[in-house]
Amino acid sequence: MAKRGGAVHVATTIRRYKGKEYRTVLLRRTYREGDRVKHQTLGNLSHLPPDVIDTIRGRLSGELPPGVSGAFEILRSLPHGHVAAVLGTLRAIGLDSLISSTACRELSLVLAMIVARVIDPRSKLATARGLKDETAVSSLSLELDIQELVERDLYEAMDWLLERQSRIENKLAKIHLKDGSLILYDVSSSFYTGTHCSLAKYGHNRDGNNGYPQIVYGLLCSALGCPVAVEVFEGNTADPKTLAPQIEKVRKRFGIGRVIFVGDRGMITSKRIDENFRGVDGLDWITALRADNIKKLSEQGVIQLSLFDERDLAEVSSPDYPGERLIVCRNPFLATERSRKREELLQATEKKLNPIVAATQRPKRPLRGAAKIGIRVGRIIDHYKMAKHFLLEISEAGFSYKRDQKKIAEEAALDGLYVIRTSVPNDVLDSDSTVRAYKDLSKVERAFRSLKTIDLKVRPIFHWLADRVRAHVFLCMLAYYVEWHMREKLSPILFDDHNREMAEASRESIVAPAPRSAEAKAKDLTKRTEDGFPVHSFRTLLTDLATLAKNLVRTSGSHQFYVLTQPTVPQRRALDLLGVTL
Repeated sequence: MAKRGGAVHVATTIRRYKGKEYRTVLLRRTYREGDRVKHQTLGNLSHLPPDVIDTIRGRLSGELPPGVSGAFEILRSLPHGHVAAVLGTLRAIGLDSLISSTACRELSLVLAMIVARVIDPRSKLATARGLKDETAVSSLSLELDIQELVERDLYEAMDWLLERQSRIENKLAKIHLKDGSLILYDVSSSFYTGTHCSLAKYGHNRDGNNGYPQIVYGLLCSALGCPVAVEVFEGNTADPKTLAPQIEKVRKRFGIGRVIFVGDRGMITSKRIDENFRGVDGLDWITALRADNIKKLSEQGVIQLSLFDERDLAEVSSPDYPGERLIVCRNPFLATERSRKREELLQATEKKLNPIVAATQRPKRPLRGAAKIGIRVGRIIDHYKMAKHFLLEISEAGFSYKRDQKKIAEEAALDGLYVIRTSVPNDVLDSDSTVRAYKDLSKVERAFRSLKTIDLKVRPIFHWLADRVRAHVFLCMLAYYVEWHMREKLSPILFDDHNREMAEASRESIVAPAPRSAEAKAKDLTKRTEDGFPVHSFRTLLTDLATLAKNLVRTSGSHQFYVLTQPTVPQRRALDLLGVTL
């Protein structure tokens, strides 16, 4: 029979034996089982001092501890430390004044959505309810003095923000981009599960969800990886086609006459160079060659392994690229990794091809027909992209295969090689600086990881209107702008490398993987900061800061006020690094 209820209390039992009285103090739980009330003894308190027993009895009955006045009570505790950290950083870097120089309700709502996106990315409906509803109020709404609020208010604030996107990006560019700047540019996509957005189209899906339409967005960053501008495109827009609008934006809207665009080999292609860069004064680029172009240079004798006898990079020239610099790099770590991966894919392909060979040779109901065999082989050979490395023999009565050792050897000879292609003169950027600039595209990839998966979570995209989707992506970019600044300041207590300059100075070659500083390695090993406190990820640090609460207190005279809990030493360190004062 089910037990219902249960109250814990202190009970005193008295037993007399041979003229003596025996008193026992028990900690008991009273509960109801069916129609009967029963008692469960949890412990014997008789050995405790009387004053301790009285304290336990009083606390269980709801009395305040001795010495504590009953003149006030705590009504609510609101998580506050993470709000103070994010909002304080936002204000310290001047993002609020960049969005609008005049305080207004729309500005407060936009700031609330940016901070909420960093703290706890959710839908606008959930964000509105979290900020303020009929029964609750958040620390963030108190800080921004947000009164009544419904979901529609956030949508209207998004429309207000989108109207100002160009002006905000112009101001960001003025701060972070100068004449002659390096600009990192890349695109990504996010799949869309709705059916009504005009931007959502089927295209090259980077999320691996080919069954859904998507949107494409391009992100412009400074050489340090700080986001400056973002633009949303229809989901079927090819990467290179997004480049021309960015060049026009930087040159005309941002007013930067001399600029160096850095993009990957799929972005700044030969066609885009001819159409958008060639012959344009002050407009340079850094990109890389595709594998087939590298193979062609090798066949022409332009690239030879003897180039790397003393160094792992060398500048070469080719009549196929007149007036351009080609910097050939050989990374032995990358060569080993590509060799390992190719062998694993070859073995995985063979493992799935062998059952087809066996099926054509089995005595009962063998697989027959070149068409049927070809369909089954095609599914496997295309799955791992290994068709170029196998010689296949398919007939009506059988199937066999073997590795094409010649092609495998030809590809292996180019393992670890990549070629940087640029129009930037050597007196502007030497070979090492050019290679470094191209490898800095990883900073944009880091931004996309934060936007899409780790922290800010662009999707799910809950909006139907194209402009609302654009405003949503822009909000996420502004949230990453705040996060980027926070990470820079908090790096000593995060797993991020806070001494990158020293690590870079000790780097033997720009082609080798970027080293971590001794301080960063120590954090990785001990999981402790230099002053002995736990190292955090960005997300766990926000979680820890959230335990710093803003408490709503009410006095006996019904007067209400807020009191902050005292920050712990690690929390104080984080706030000090951010320059945030509670």
